[in-house]
Amino acid sequence: MGLEMSEISNYKSSVVLSKLASNEQHGENSPYFDGWKAYDNDPFHPENNPNGVIQMGLAKNQLSVDLIEDWIKRNPKASICTNDGIESFRRIANFQDYHGLPEFTNAIAKFMEKTRGGKVKFDPKRVVLAGGATGANETLILCLADPGDAFLVPSPYYPGFNRDLRWRSGVQLLPISCKSSNNFKITIEAIKEAYEKGQQANVKIKGLILTNPSNPLGTILDRDTLKNIFTFTNEHNIHLVCDEIYAATVFDAPQFVSIAEIINDEICINKDLVHIVSSLSKDLGFPGFRVGIVYSFNDDVVNCARRMSSFGLVSTQTQHLLAAMLSDDEFVEEFLIESAKRLRERYEKFTRGLEEIGIKCLESNAGVYCWMDLRLLLKEPSLDAEMSLWKLIINDVKLNVSPGSSFNCSEVGWFRVCFANIDDQMMEIALARIRMFMDANNNVDENGILKNKQQWKRNNLRLNFSNGEYDENVMSLNMMSPNSPIPRSPLVRARN
Repeated sequence: MGLEMSEISNYKSSVVLSKLASNEQHGENSPYFDGWKAYDNDPFHPENNPNGVIQMGLAKNQLSVDLIEDWIKRNPKASICTNDGIESFRRIANFQDYHGLPEFTNAIAKFMEKTRGGKVKFDPKRVVLAGGATGANETLILCLADPGDAFLVPSPYYPGFNRDLRWRSGVQLLPISCKSSNNFKITIEAIKEAYEKGQQANVKIKGLILTNPSNPLGTILDRDTLKNIFTFTNEHNIHLVCDEIYAATVFDAPQFVSIAEIINDEICINKDLVHIVSSLSKDLGFPGFRVGIVYSFNDDVVNCARRMSSFGLVSTQTQHLLAAMLSDDEFVEEFLIESAKRLRERYEKFTRGLEEIGIKCLESNAGVYCWMDLRLLLKEPSLDAEMSLWKLIINDVKLNVSPGSSFNCSEVGWFRVCFANIDDQMMEIALARIRMFMDANNNVDENGILKNKQQWKRNNLRLNFSNGEYDENVMSLNMMSPNSPIPRSPLVRARN
């Protein structure tokens, strides 16, 4: 009896690919990534496709990119690809030491100090470079754990952790459940509960991972909470990994507190169990430069991570340029102040617009996103209802926002919406679409589908860029824009 074509295809795949290559642990089959696919298939363009999907699922900080561009124009010598900087070409192009350019690791250490208010010092010799925070996180996990080991992580947490921390390392993530009843704050009781569950299941728990400031909540951990968590991990002799890649996005009080500050405050502690992940992707808006940092207080981890870094080095051309930029103290100080100001203004404007149409967000003071509460729009408090609402927002409202379930949130109805990767006009269009959606919300059937989709199309708003006003136009919701200038978002895009 002959084999069916599908059977032959599956057989060939199983023969050709490794178990790692063919497993489903990457996390790509998630609504978080499905939203990006919807955007890729129908990207918004102000002229060619004004009814396309607006990308609000991408945590990029693009509000101050003009400040970076101005600095580059004023400092052509920083690039080895200009007449002014060509004299450094040979040295930089031939450098391949995985310790990194000394001037760059020095500049990174100084920058980490500045983004933490100058309250702590960082040793350049402990700075290990990696290919973005994705590479930094995986490198650190590979140094600390074996396949099957587990890390506790407060939920909701960044969906990419399933890829960054689990996929190739084989470790497990055990959620620490955080609730809306106390604004999703981490409690020692919840940590103990998660830890005890892991032990009862005979899982070897190697550490606890914090994202501070939080992705997706946009909140920061106060000093007392950090101390309590640090005390817990030290007492149980497990690692504490602090992902601090949003440190410079804190735009309002209270001030950010790094785990490095807590270490300075404590005396009887084991510093070897503490590690920090940082990057330039969010603080400066450089995700494409792929600059991630592992900073560990453990000498063995530093040495091992540095050896591993040879698999994901930061290009020396990037190091050379950024070393000059980050060593410009006046520019860095002005940039951090202005960036925080712009983030605060955008956050206030966007959340105020949501409040005007009856949508609340978790109060936050950091990050490039809001944790939006749409529980009142659910037909019932279930995952199916959340998915129905999310599909409606993607397919009809044409906004890519990420459902809370993709962040492993224990409560349905919460959505992360990013506000710093689009310009002011696009934000106004997004708010207008949400406003119309709220107005039409009572006109939804039992399956969460608009009863009169043609009416939705007729009312769909298009921004008139000639006069800055809105007018009503019937536009096809299926228009495509193959030449859209809006950046594409491949699934391998790192750390969003």
